[in-house]
Amino acid sequence: MTGRRRWSTEEILDAAAELLRAGDADSFSVRKLAAVLGTDSSSLYRHFRNKTELLRAVADRILLAAMDGHRPEGDWKQRITSLALRVRDAFGQQPQLAAVWGRHASSGTGSRMVMEEALQALRASGLPDEEIPDRYHRLVVLIAALVAAEAGISTLTAGEYEQGMELFRVAVLGADPERFPALAHFAREVRPLGADRGAAFEDILAAHLAHIEAAVRQE
Repeated sequence: MTGRRRWSTEEILDAAAELLRAGDADSFSVRKLAAVLGTDSSSLYRHFRNKTELLRAVADRILLAAMDGHRPEGDWKQRITSLALRVRDAFGQQPQLAAVWGRHASSGTGSRMVMEEALQALRASGLPDEEIPDRYHRLVVLIAALVAAEAGISTLTAGEYEQGMELFRVAVLGADPERFPALAHFAREVRPLGADRGAAFEDILAAHLAHIEAAVRQE
């Protein structure tokens, strides 16, 4: 009698990534993954202790892909910007996994590579060592939030996006000027969240780096 196939860790992660692309981290389960692979959950628990550990491994592979071939270039701000854009682009290819990174922090090789580059760039900025951990934390929280927000928009279908735009136009252009005077005043200039998200990502990141640069000058 032939036994069930033994799946490698990499094959399990491949299947998990595909399942996550079709859904999200909330609907994902080890039981569903086992069903896709034609095995039982217990066989997967030999590789990963629980769902969270599995999700962290999937997210780490995205970070590892983001760092593939990366070579630090330019000053510290250029290095951080390049790093952030690499991470954004990597999750842009698999947007359903962006929330996994923000929710389930990875401790794998990909995560360590991202951390190392960010910390090295911050040290190159001239910040005192004692300030770097806190600055690093704020920077990564910002990047993770921006990546998740941009990825969230990209998972919408064309119909869902257009419906959202129409609801936005109705809500903004139809705002009662007595109750919402500022909104009514800026109605034709205010843009929806999905508009020009890429430029907003870079502008917000640049503003944060400028804030760090100003702090360095005050030292």
